[in-house]
Amino acid sequence: MLGVNNHGQTIVLACAFLSKETTESFIWMFEEFKKAMPGGEPKTIITDQDAAMSRAISIAFPTTFHRLCIWHITSKFSVKLPHSAYKEYWREFQKAIWDTDNKDEFDAKWNIVVTKAGLTDHPWLSSMFDLRKSWVPAYARHFFAAGMSSSQRAECSHGFFKQYISRRNSLMDFIIRFERALSQQRQKELVADHVDAFEAVQCILPMPMNKQMATLYTRTMFKKFEQELIQSTACFLELKTEDASKVVFNHILALFRRDQIEYMPDKYILKRWKKTAKSGLVSDANGNEIKDSADPGLLIKRSTMSRLASDVVEDALMCEEGCELLSETLKSLRVKLKLLKDGPSNNEVGGSSSQTQYMKDPKRVRCNGGSKRVTGAKEKAMKRGIRHCRECGHIGHDRRQCPRNLNTPTSPSNNDESTPIDLSDPFFDEFYRMHGPTQ
Repeated sequence: MLGVNNHGQTIVLACAFLSKETTESFIWMFEEFKKAMPGGEPKTIITDQDAAMSRAISIAFPTTFHRLCIWHITSKFSVKLPHSAYKEYWREFQKAIWDTDNKDEFDAKWNIVVTKAGLTDHPWLSSMFDLRKSWVPAYARHFFAAGMSSSQRAECSHGFFKQYISRRNSLMDFIIRFERALSQQRQKELVADHVDAFEAVQCILPMPMNKQMATLYTRTMFKKFEQELIQSTACFLELKTEDASKVVFNHILALFRRDQIEYMPDKYILKRWKKTAKSGLVSDANGNEIKDSADPGLLIKRSTMSRLASDVVEDALMCEEGCELLSETLKSLRVKLKLLKDGPSNNEVGGSSSQTQYMKDPKRVRCNGGSKRVTGAKEKAMKRGIRHCRECGHIGHDRRQCPRNLNTPTSPSNNDESTPIDLSDPFFDEFYRMHGPTQ
């Protein structure tokens, strides 16, 4: 299960292994999710059209708005509709889905397009119209969804985790790699927290409301607000409707400016987009405080050490001796930190029971029967191949035993003839067995 943090980043809320995707399995998963996150039921859940999951959501989260992924539905138009009807009327379907401001307008445009296409009795279109409250923006915009209307973040998250894990991983290897991926994801969130806490954002518009939101919202959310504020400067209007859903956000900002409201009222500021969104206590079902697994002072420590390291580097760059001194000190410090991270040596294991016990991986030894077989000199010679005499080029003897070097009388007429070879030598029996006769 995925969510969105106050920086607009995708985060993992929970994950589970399911042996089968049934309603009972999904109900169990959602119940465990509620135990792990006792802050109440989520406001909105976006899924595809899985029937078992839909039934489980209605049982486990009765007050949650279940929104269907609009991308999965719109991508089926090309498959479900006749080719000619899809090619001619798909643009009009798109306008009816995306360019309508209220429910009545969508219903009217949808019926017009369906009638023109002659698809009033089309079973799939009729079923999608019956489910319009779960996926059409005009019906679903009243429910907070952090700007999401599809499961695109889930698809992107699949690609992210595939960089770390694969189907060939064992269970233990999967857990290690998955934790590594989560650490990378959390590191990005810490970096964004650090930027918001210690770096001032530049405001394009020098308006009091813009400066107010720059101090309250995270950098990502403030940039979105500022763009709406810039667009509102071109709006000059009067509010002629009592339906707030029909009013665009930048039009509301224009009304604030017209009525000389310089600061955003507190009731319109969402805490979930603020820099302090994660501050406060979280309690379980019994009222006990749930502490974050991360060190609450990690951000402050990181900032303090970063500034100290930056100052030291700047001082060291003033001279060559300073650079060498800092380099040697950092190398020594790195070794000490590695020893501190790995824990005490092996001789400290099994000491006082009041101290933390550190266990390291056992030494790897060669398994029984894994040693190499002893080979004889003859087998080694056979593996090296057939050796030739360096003197005459024939086989069956070496240079020391070559007949040309022996002090035996030979006739001048035979100096250019080849020395006869004794084919009864046992060596040739082994050679014929391995290579066959030669020509």
